[in-house]
Amino acid sequence: MGNLEVLTESYANLSLAEGLKRLSSEFPGKVVFTTSFGLEDQAITHAILSEQIPIRIATLDTGRLFQETYDVWQKTNIRYGAKIEAFYPKTKEIESYVNQNGPNAFYDSQELRKECCRIRKLVPLDSILNGMEVWVTGLRKDQSGFRTEMSLFESDPSRNLIKYQPLLHWSFEETWKYIREQNVPYNVLHDKGFPSIGCAPCTRAIEPGEDFRAGRWWWEQESKKECGLHWVDGKLTPKKGQ
Repeated sequence: MGNLEVLTESYANLSLAEGLKRLSSEFPGKVVFTTSFGLEDQAITHAILSEQIPIRIATLDTGRLFQETYDVWQKTNIRYGAKIEAFYPKTKEIESYVNQNGPNAFYDSQELRKECCRIRKLVPLDSILNGMEVWVTGLRKDQSGFRTEMSLFESDPSRNLIKYQPLLHWSFEETWKYIREQNVPYNVLHDKGFPSIGCAPCTRAIEPGEDFRAGRWWWEQESKKECGLHWVDGKLTPKKGQ
């Protein structure tokens, strides 16, 4: 049995807070959680901050977020007395992209959309993850069909770290239940048909019966509804055995 399988088995029955506490003790100073202030991320943020678990919390401010996202960010800082770290795209890269392609070029082609995601998300993410050993994420299996094969712990060899998804087996309803019971601040766009919230130009509310991530990059009919943050070698998760 490999190390990741051992970790997955040993953490399988731990609560959200228990898993995060154990992780912080086994990888002291080397764990970071990235939040986009969605429902799942707010649940993890609450567990970390309310239990005072020594795990860094950072976010990617792409410069194109909803005002409602900034609002819940501010409410979260106030509620927990926290200062969530913010990381930003490189100014020169944004200037070059917009000057060459226009401010809304991501609608023109998938190539330009992915380049926008790379500049605004992937490059700043590298700064967040630099020197870390474990990356905590809010991914859940039922968020999309491409996430159903994920494990509690995954390898990210390109970044030389492992990923931990403590809410992997939670349902959307279970996540909502936790948020309400703990009175956790959440993005009010969730009340308006937005189960998944990213950049404002690239996110819309979904209709009844639509896929969880149908509101992300909705104009790309063939898109796998991912920006690239969680892809390794062209796949959402590494092949088993890697």
